[in-house]
Amino acid sequence: MKHLKKLPTKFVTCILFFSALPSFASNCKNAITQREMNACASSALDRETKKINSVYGDLRAKLDEKQKSKLKEIQLAWIKFRDLKCKFTASGVEGGSAYPMVRDACLAEMTQQRIKELSRFLNCEEGDLSCPVTR
Repeated sequence: MKHLKKLPTKFVTCILFFSALPSFASNCKNAITQREMNACASSALDRETKKINSVYGDLRAKLDEKQKSKLKEIQLAWIKFRDLKCKFTASGVEGGSAYPMVRDACLAEMTQQRIKELSRFLNCEEGDLSCPVTR
C-alpha cells in the first residue's frame, strides 16, 4: 500500500469507484444503496440507448433521403421532449441523491416506448398506408 500514498487521493478514489461499477450492474435486482440504484438506472438507460440507435439505423436504411431528413427532424424533437419531460418528472428530487435514478428511469422508459414506435415502421403490414416504409 505504500505505492498508493504517492498517488493523489482523488485518483485513488476514482479507481476504487470505477472498479466497483460492474458489481452494481450485476446486482441490480438486489440494489440497496442509492448509488447502486443510480448505477442500475444508468445501465438500463445505456441498454435502451443502444437498442434505439440500432432500430433507428435499421429504419433509416429503408427510407429515401427526404424521409430520412423528416425522421431526423422528428427524432431530434422527440429527444428534446423526452429530456425535458424527464427533467420535469425528476424535478421533485432535484439536487438529491435519487435524482439520477428517477431521471434515468424516465429516460429509459420513454426510450422503450419510442423503440416500439419506430419498430412498428420496420414491420408494417402490407397495405398500411400510414407506414412511410415502402418495400
